[in-house]
Amino acid sequence: MWSTAAVTKVIIAGAKGRMGAALLRCAESIPGIAVVGRVDLGDDLGAVLGQADVVIDFTFHESTVPFARLCAARQKAIVIGTTGHTDAERKELIALASKIPIVWSANYSTGVNALFWLTRKAAEILGPDFDLEIIEMHHRLKKDAPSGTAATLAQILADARKQALDRAARYGRHGVVGERTSEEIGIHSIRGGDVVGDHTVIFATEGERLELTHKASSRDTFAFGALRAAQWVVGQKPGLYDMQHVLGLKE
Repeated sequence: MWSTAAVTKVIIAGAKGRMGAALLRCAESIPGIAVVGRVDLGDDLGAVLGQADVVIDFTFHESTVPFARLCAARQKAIVIGTTGHTDAERKELIALASKIPIVWSANYSTGVNALFWLTRKAAEILGPDFDLEIIEMHHRLKKDAPSGTAATLAQILADARKQALDRAARYGRHGVVGERTSEEIGIHSIRGGDVVGDHTVIFATEGERLELTHKASSRDTFAFGALRAAQWVVGQKPGLYDMQHVLGLKE
């Protein structure tokens, strides 16, 4: 799983956060990873960037674009785990991928990426007769909704149905909303406690229901995935990649 041919020098952005702590802890167990910098709110990434091969960003969406700009200027790869980006931020990050290799994934868990693959396959096999619903739950401190993983699942379903997600998405329901249409993709966010991340995709039709569920009990699964992505992205050509590329699930 892990490359030991050369040491990948990593900077952790968001080092004082929950994911930052997990990344630092997990990196200690990987011989091919060396953490050469830790930055957080108010720290100067540029002061340490020269020492690194790649930056792993788990900060806030407002910080991702400035970090990516700096990486592009210094020709350093970046792994983005931050979610909740605006359309303008997303467009700029996509443009920066023409200059440097970027791994940008809503979720770095191997299991969740298997869920992405299975969701697409199930949507293709089951066809248009099944209603599509997504339920996600996270800890009470999560700031954005729906989660980036739920948004990715919704986009996968919309692509499989050849629908525009902005028209098909239905974020929760309240009041007299009328009967459910066959075009809807329901997306529901639950917040509470210390839940690391639960995601369920529901395919429901007359007489049967299929549910695909992934539950994370530790942030380490995301941390190990992001560190694996950091090793993989160094030396790749400029471009926009995701965890499916890292795992070899797509070219």
